[in-house]
Amino acid sequence: MTSPPVHPTVRLAVRDWDHLTPVFNGQLRAAGGPVLEVQARATTPDVLDEPGLDGGETSFSRYVRARGLGDDRLIGLPVFVMRGFRHRCVLVRRDSGHTAPEDLEGARVGLTGWPDSGNTWTRAVLREEGLDLGSVHWTVAPLTADEGAKDRVGALPLPANVRAAPPGETLVDALTDGRLDAVLTPFMPPGFFGRDSPLRHLYPDFRAAERAYFASTGFVPGIHLITLKRGVVERHPELPRLVLDTFELSKRHWLERRRMLADTAPWVLAELEETARTFDGDWMPYGTADNAAMTAAFCTELHAQGITPERVDPESVFADFERYGLAAAGATTRGGE
Repeated sequence: MTSPPVHPTVRLAVRDWDHLTPVFNGQLRAAGGPVLEVQARATTPDVLDEPGLDGGETSFSRYVRARGLGDDRLIGLPVFVMRGFRHRCVLVRRDSGHTAPEDLEGARVGLTGWPDSGNTWTRAVLREEGLDLGSVHWTVAPLTADEGAKDRVGALPLPANVRAAPPGETLVDALTDGRLDAVLTPFMPPGFFGRDSPLRHLYPDFRAAERAYFASTGFVPGIHLITLKRGVVERHPELPRLVLDTFELSKRHWLERRRMLADTAPWVLAELEETARTFDGDWMPYGTADNAAMTAAFCTELHAQGITPERVDPESVFADFERYGLAAAGATTRGGE
């Protein structure tokens, strides 16, 4: 009888998403799965630059762009730890008359990074709703002065209507003083939640717009996913599937606990109820098949916006995950015979 495989301790770094709390706490482990040492980070790690990591949270855009260029040092798992609608991510001044994408025709719009996953999805939303992206005067800059350094423009030349702001220029300052008409940002700036905030969402009812988007597309956009370094997967081909299973357990356990311990904010229970009714299941599914339409749409969008020189084949994005997953499944079957 074949002995069960011995799994290594897998070292991951991710941001402290609440649905990963059971993983951070070490509460859960997939049957036969590895021990996960998960570090919470304030910002998305650069997995390849850290020899002490076996994997971690990675920008979906960065991962797909690398695959398109033949860089397969990371193996992506269809585990999107960050995903969300993007209509909410367009901000204007509170006194602005802009209330719809078409109002931004010819406008000056800032954004936190040109090739970023979230901003790519947000531009796609605006374009699909009638905005000519080529008419916009784009400025790439940090949201606030305290943001860390990052690549905000990518390797390809920027379109002619996109400028990188000089050092010291921030989007919040430029928006509030009138140098910009709108800003795309995945995270709300400091002070936004105050009653006297000078900023507001472009969409007066972004929830309604996002519900309509889901009804049309059938998915919530994926922003960041989990990746593993190729070396660790080649040594332990069962890891991609086992790591996915562990994150799936974490997500389900977290949801069960939130539904029971809902009094962490006044209307969490109402949100949980509406989410269940709207999505009739899991709004952030893991797995290749459940993310196929979203992955294909993202590959199309990256090329349409000039972020990848050619359209990356969606089938290639998780091909390694599927290949190693099948190999691991076959090994398990043979071991049990």
